[in-house]
Amino acid sequence: MINIGILGCGRIGQVHGATLRGMTNARAAAVADAMPEAAAALATATGAKVMDADALINDPGIDAIIIGTPTTTHYDLIHAAAAAGKAIFCEKPIDLSVARIKDCLAVVADAGVPFMTAFNRRFDPNFAHLQRQIADQAIGNVELVTILSRDPAPPPIGYVKTSGGIFRDMMIHDLDMARFLLGEEPVELSAAASCLVDPDIGQAGDFDTAVVTLKTASGKICQISNSRRATYGYDQRIEVHGSAGMLRADNMLAHTVELSNADGMSKAATQPFFLERYAAAYRAEMEHFVAALESGAAVTPTGEDGLKAQVLADAADAAARDGLRKML
Repeated sequence: MINIGILGCGRIGQVHGATLRGMTNARAAAVADAMPEAAAALATATGAKVMDADALINDPGIDAIIIGTPTTTHYDLIHAAAAAGKAIFCEKPIDLSVARIKDCLAVVADAGVPFMTAFNRRFDPNFAHLQRQIADQAIGNVELVTILSRDPAPPPIGYVKTSGGIFRDMMIHDLDMARFLLGEEPVELSAAASCLVDPDIGQAGDFDTAVVTLKTASGKICQISNSRRATYGYDQRIEVHGSAGMLRADNMLAHTVELSNADGMSKAATQPFFLERYAAAYRAEMEHFVAALESGAAVTPTGEDGLKAQVLADAADAAARDGLRKML
């Protein structure tokens, strides 16, 4: 049995706690949060004990740590967990600073502990199947990847001000997915962004509508489209065009019933937001983490994957602001 401590008992901590509650080879042994009520609620739901973060990290009975706290706390918690010899599962981004991420990864490497960056979308059954089809050459050589990711509504402005912006908070998932599907590192990036949804986002110095184009050394191209607003629901689609065909992963709908009548044809709405859309992905990524700890296998995505996605996000933000193409 793998004993896991959860740092951060908010929305994502609750997701991971629910997953662990359904597993037979791992459990949430302890939880910690700056808000006592949140910690108490998750402890009640999972059967874990409530501890303060330092005590949890240094508890010899804890094998691994889930870091689901605000990004600004990750740096210190990673250093503490590595020093305590704990395996680490860290929500993205590892940090908003590339230099600080590199420092974290150096500490993790010195400690020799497993470190997984939680890019859950790699574990989505549809996206994972699509990637396997690419690897099996089902569409020949990849030529063009198109990723669309649009939220139903913008987040609170307070969150926008501390999130690092649309490229580091939202598009970072898609930048990681681009690397996952292209199979090559991007060497060139261009970006454009606007504030079309909420003027307060612009006042905060951020964008709410953005596109990025990536190009690899062999010429493969990826186009990413993001918006903080989609009036029709949570929009998550991928299309990959290759030399011998095309792969497409469409939106997940609330149900598959389609109505046809004299007024036309209608389908169900998309699933409301990321918790519903990526429920299976959250379960699969935690199962992967636990299985790797049990077997001694390597975890993926790695800290290096987190670093490379952050480098791309920084380059995208800079390109959107100065209008210049970036060579990576």
